[in-house]
Amino acid sequence: MDIKDRIVVVTGAAGGIGRALAQTFAKAGAKKIVCADLDGDGAEATAKLVDGVARQVNVADENDIKALIDDTEKDLGPIDLFCSNAGISIPGGPEVANDAWQRIWDINVMAHIYAARHLAPKMIARGGGYFLNTASAAGLLSQVGSAPYAVTKHAAVGLAEWIALTYGDDGIKVSVLCPQAVRTNMTKGKEDGVASVNGMMEPEPVAQACLEAIEKETFLVLPHPEVLQYMRNKTENYDRWIGGMRKLNRIYNKN
Repeated sequence: MDIKDRIVVVTGAAGGIGRALAQTFAKAGAKKIVCADLDGDGAEATAKLVDGVARQVNVADENDIKALIDDTEKDLGPIDLFCSNAGISIPGGPEVANDAWQRIWDINVMAHIYAARHLAPKMIARGGGYFLNTASAAGLLSQVGSAPYAVTKHAAVGLAEWIALTYGDDGIKVSVLCPQAVRTNMTKGKEDGVASVNGMMEPEPVAQACLEAIEKETFLVLPHPEVLQYMRNKTENYDRWIGGMRKLNRIYNKN
């Protein structure tokens, strides 16, 4: 897909990867960018940077996602690209409280589902469209120290795969972003964490990798190229890979 003259929606647009995506698409000639975030002031700040439209949206609320889609299409025109980018991280394992598990599930998974539920039929009816879903390398590998993050990001990748294989013949394209550590509010104070073993990237090159993937209509976006080899290691010998991950757990999850 050529971004030029396209209408784009970006959730989680108040900062980090979301803001970088909005700026990257604006430079590539997008017609209009809707910058959505729970942080309304942050969304407004991003919108001003790209001559876009700001929306305060709780992506965990299906009604908010539906209204975002419906209002954008009514006010601006058909959405060509929907970037379901908002996400959170919660440390811990099965002991994490149910309400926290539900919250991360709603934001990291259900938000993608709501977007597909309400937008995919519209896109199919007019011949196609594009979803960019932000997941994580944790969705392909795992996340030391956070079962909620690992589980929800695996689910996000699985959903992106399903949308691609189910709606591909209807003109729906999907890219799923799976980086390691990116310098955002989520990773602040975790610069020496396990996700940074191959370095912490700035949001701008991550957004550029997304733009290039969309232009080439490539499913998997891996700004950290090392992740591809880690995936190969995992599938080649799962037990050996788990052994390596246990070693990382001993190093980075001492508590």
